[in-house]
Parts: sequence; structure tokens; C-alpha cells
Amino acid sequence: MTAAPNQDFDRAAAAPVWTVRVLTLFPDMFPGPLGHSLAGKALQSGIWALETVDIRDFARDKHRSVDDTPFGGGPGMVIRADVLAAALDDERRGRTLYLSPRGPVLDQARVRGLAAEERLSLICGRFEGIDERVLEARGIEEVSLGDFVLSGGEPAAIALIDAVVRLLPGVIGDPSGLADESFEAGLLEYPQYTRPQIWEGREVPAVLLSGHHGNIGSWRRTKAEELTRVRRPDLWARHAAQKKTRTR
Repeated sequence: MTAAPNQDFDRAAAAPVWTVRVLTLFPDMFPGPLGHSLAGKALQSGIWALETVDIRDFARDKHRSVDDTPFGGGPGMVIRADVLAAALDDERRGRTLYLSPRGPVLDQARVRGLAAEERLSLICGRFEGIDERVLEARGIEEVSLGDFVLSGGEPAAIALIDAVVRLLPGVIGDPSGLADESFEAGLLEYPQYTRPQIWEGREVPAVLLSGHHGNIGSWRRTKAEELTRVRRPDLWARHAAQKKTRTR
């Protein structure tokens, strides 16, 4: 599915359309949440395009079988290399990722890199996975959302696409806000507050009401560092190492 342009949406006119092609056994799961809010508006306006490929369309028998039992025995089924390769080779696919718990964990730096691609293909696995040979033969990268297991790659693909789409020019109303988000500077985001000023006896920190932008910036930086150090010591260690390297 490719959305038609809408000139009323705030779009960077010169930016190419970012296209993602999703190979799945359940194409009806898309666009799903991606059809709503910012991602949905951007899809309708033509800032990005979504294509779905039903892997079963490339099955080689009347039953539209896409899987078979694993060589060597064991439970479950494995998606066949010949069927998946036919789906992959049917159209121009660009950079291709397989959503898999074996891959490196997706982070914001990798998301920024994917946003710079003009075309991306995502493979949503099912069952026990896919035949290893198609990964090797087609140079497919693997990427994971974390150390947990889903019933299929579709929810992971939706999360990855959403993370990329919000970085595309014209999707976020004020792009400068992206710079303050978690992970952009290697830190978690500082706490946020809004009205009412006092809620259940809890007051908004006075510095945020001061109007002094320098003090507010310093407070936010300090809070971001405190949160990262306590809640994500792995991120803090990486941030501290990078900061030390920059000061040499």
C-alpha cells in the first residue's frame, strides 16, 4: 500500500519517500497502529510508504505451504528458504532486516541509520524461524528489540517502523524536540511537568518556573544524568567513556 501525497501536511518537499516493505504471513496486521497518529498522517501524506508482501503467495504447492519440519529433528516448523527467497527476489528490496532475537539490539543510533535509507525490507518470522541458508545467500541482517521472545516478527516490525518514521523530515512538528529525547545524547530524558502547578501536594520544581533558560538547561542535564546513572548503568558507563574520550 502506498499513500497518496497530501500538500496540507508539513512535509519537507525535497525529501525522498522512505519506503518499507514488510514480508509477513499476516499482511492484514499492517498498517495497524502505524495507520494512526503521526505515523498515520505521514503515511497518508506520502512522507513514507508501506508495502506488504504475503509470503504465502510464493508457496510452491496448492496448500500454500511455507514451512517444513527442521532437519535434525526438534519441535516446531521452519520457514522454507526457497519460498522466502522467491518473496524477497520478487521486487527491489533495498536493505533487508530479519526481526530476530539473535540480532544486535536495536538502538537509537541504528534507527537514525535506517531513517537515512531510501528503501528497507523487513522479514517477520514465525514458528521456529527461517532456514539459515536464505539469511546467508541474501546477505540479510538480523536485529532484535531485546532479550525476550514474541510469537512473530510483526509487532517488532511495527515498533521499528514507528521509531524510524518519527525521525523523517516533516513528521514531527518541531524537529528540535527530538534532540532532547531519551538516548539521543546517550542519556535518558529528564523529568517533565505541566499544569496544575501543585497536584496532590506535589509542586513543580521551582527552577522550571524561573524563566532562566540557563538554569533550566543545567537542571535538566543534571536530572538526565542522575536518572541514567541509577536506572541504566550500562548507558551511563558508555556515556561516561565517550565523555572522557572527548575531553582528552
